[in-house]
This record gives sequence, C-alpha cells and structure tokens, in this order.
Amino acid sequence: MNSHQSILILDDEEDLRSILAQRLGRRGYEISEAGTAQEGMALLQENIFEAVLLDIRLPDGDGLQLLQEMKKRQPDLQVIMLTGHGTLESAIEAMKAGAYDYLTKPCNLSELEITLQKALEQRKLMLENTGLRQVVHRQNAEPLIVGDSEIMQSLKEMTRKIAQTDTPVLIQGESGTGKELFARALHVWGPRRAQAYIPLNAGAVHETLMESELFGHEKGAFTGANAVKLGLVEMADQGTLFLDEIGEMPLNLQVKLLRFMETGEFRRVGDNRLRRVNVRIVTATNRNLLEEVEAGRFRKDLYYRLSGMVLHIPPLRERKGDILQLAEHFLRVRLKGQLHLALGTQEALLAYDFPGNVRELAHLIERGMILAEGDVIHPGDLWPDHGEGGGSVQAAIPVPDEGTVMDEKDLKTRNEENQSESLEGYATLAEIEKNYILATLKKVDGNKVRAARLLSISVRNLYRKLEEYS
Repeated sequence: MNSHQSILILDDEEDLRSILAQRLGRRGYEISEAGTAQEGMALLQENIFEAVLLDIRLPDGDGLQLLQEMKKRQPDLQVIMLTGHGTLESAIEAMKAGAYDYLTKPCNLSELEITLQKALEQRKLMLENTGLRQVVHRQNAEPLIVGDSEIMQSLKEMTRKIAQTDTPVLIQGESGTGKELFARALHVWGPRRAQAYIPLNAGAVHETLMESELFGHEKGAFTGANAVKLGLVEMADQGTLFLDEIGEMPLNLQVKLLRFMETGEFRRVGDNRLRRVNVRIVTATNRNLLEEVEAGRFRKDLYYRLSGMVLHIPPLRERKGDILQLAEHFLRVRLKGQLHLALGTQEALLAYDFPGNVRELAHLIERGMILAEGDVIHPGDLWPDHGEGGGSVQAAIPVPDEGTVMDEKDLKTRNEENQSESLEGYATLAEIEKNYILATLKKVDGNKVRAARLLSISVRNLYRKLEEYS
C-alpha cells in the first residue's frame, strides 16, 4: 500500500482522469483531480502532494508554465508530464523545467505506475539527502589542527592554499597522523564548505558492496536491494568526497572511479541512466602507492589522477615539539577534573617514538586520565605494564625517574640507549609495528575485529599484516 502518498491528476480529459484515479486508488494512493490550471493551483495551495500527473495542454494554461509555478511552491514535488502531442523539443523543455519524466498519451498504465513509483522514490531520496546535508553541515566546524612546529605551520599554510582549488588531493602519511583531519580542513577552508563533506573508508567496505556504496543502486539491482539507494557521490554533490585508505580499493572499481573523476558521470548499479554530479575528491593512504602501482595492485592512471596535489603528513616522531602541546590539548578536550602531567611523564612522552602517532598519544592520555590517582598523571598511568611486558613494545619506553630533569640532548641519548637495549633483534620500525600488533592481538585473546578497532586499521589490513608475519 502507498498510504499517505497524495497524487494530483491534472488533465482536461475527464475519462482519462477517472481511469487513472481508479487504477492508482486501488494501489493505495490518495487521489485528487482537476481539469483546469486554476483548479489545480487551488488544490496545490491547500494541499501537499508528492506527485502530479500534468497534461501539457490545458484549457486555461500551458502545462510547462504551470510546471514551473508548481515547483516554486513545492520544490520537492515530482511532476510527470502527459501529452497527446509529444515532440522531442517539448520533452526536453519539460525536463529542463524540472519534470521527472514525460509520457505520451494514451499511456501504458503499467509503465505509468512504474514511472510514478520511481518518481516517489526519488522524492524520498531527495528529502533524506536534505536531512543528511543538514547533519553534515553541523559537523563542518572549523577543524583544529594542533601543532606549532615549523613543519606543521608550513603544512597548514599549504593546506589553506590547496583548499581554494578543486584539484584532487592525495594525503599520505602513517596511520594515526591525522590524515582525515587535513581532509576535512581542505573542505572547510575552501569554497565548498557550505556543502556536504562525505567520508568513506575504502578498507572498511566489502569489495562486493563498494560500487553500490559509491554510486548507489536501483531497487532490485541485486539480491537484497529492496529500495533505491543513493550513492555517496550523489550525497556529496557540490561538496567533498573523502576516500580514506584508497590503496584498499579493488582494481575493478578503480576503473570506474577514474572514469567518474574524468567526466563527473556515473550510473547507479542496475540503472542505465547516466547521472552527473560536481564533487571534489580527496583521498588518503598510509601505503606507498607507487610501489602498489609497480606491484600491479593500483592503477597508474588513477594514481596520477588522484595526486594532482600531494600532502605529506609527518609522523609524530618528526615533530616532537608538538607532543606536549597535543597532550595538553587532549587533556583539555577530554578532561572532567583538573589533571596535569608530571614532569617525568612529559619527559617520557618526549622520549617515546610513537609508532601509532597522534592517535596513540590520544589513547595514552585517555588511559592516564582513567588510571591517575589524584590530580597528577604519572608515567605508570600511561604504561601500567611497563617493565612487565617482556617483548611488548611498552618495554622499550624510556621512563625517567620522577623529578629528573633532562634537556633535549639527554632525552635523545637516553632514548637511543634504552631502545638499543630493549629492542635488540627487532629495532627497525617495521619490527616495532609487528610487535605492537601481535601484543594487541594477545591482549584481546586473538579477536581480530577488536584488535583492528584498537589499532585503527581495517580487518583486511590486519589479515594482510598477519600473513606477512606468517
């Protein structure tokens, strides 16, 4: 049943109106009828309609002009034009004026019903998209990128410049460096900020669903497609689409993404209609895409299309001057009481290499806030299993004695000494990452989904890492 869906039939042929009213009434639609433009506009002023079946020639008016007046009064109204004098020119004019479709009389009633159903589904999608945009707009607050180091100041200045263009941007950096924060900055600092910002993690969607997620699908396009689905490219129209972990995208979909970027055109799954949107594409990866290209896992032409501009986000170990500023920021954002970092905690943070980057620092501060007794966070609050982890990565953290004051040179020296002692046999960054992943898996009793969530990587990426570790 199509309860509460009101349809206006506006046609001067009474017999046709009666046939349509009976047919659609049996389908559960609420039907109103009018034979003149004046009667139709009077009904439109007093009622809300989902759709109108509109004759192009009326005794007291032109249906095309009436179409424009109706769309002004109810912008989401779906209008299907009917005429016994169909021409290509009038069809084009009707579509330009905002008609959903154009049918020639005598109408095939089954075809009309299908067209009407699709029009109503399109209206529903438009309303849902409007609600989504309103939510997204509220999320488009000014992004706060913490860090006053020279490298970060330079990066923020470059980001502001690139934001003013529509050039595709590839953001590169290790996991946890803040790539998504810079992607949102590119949107909010640019001319598209009033439009939608739509993020998608390409590693979090199964490859069989990726095309539908990006481009949408029609009802019945595949098993389980029980309704029309709006794709993310349509949701992001006039705005920004951020594709995180772009290196995870399947090769067959890379071809379609490349074509979309070059033309702005796409088709929903199960639909032959070509659609066009205007979207800025921003992507991010923690992989070396050129190496992926050489290995045959990523298309070279797509790589060069994505990398119109490239932003390299430095790891936290390369901007240690920002560590304490970031720590204080996380304390302010998440703080419920008054807490501060002990001097020994500050020194331990400065001496640590942060393989998990800013994300790891945020988790450490949150852990310290939970475990701290009193108003001071001590090193043991950040690393409660320090010294007990055996081969765990925490055992490599150089925690100075409380109250010891060291300058930057001393901190570096102690860090190097402790790492050479604690990381003997696996001192490379890759080996530290391996140990960190395996230690996380151990903590969650081998639950790969929980481990991936804690590590902030996709399950597929975790499996790939485990395969590398045999």
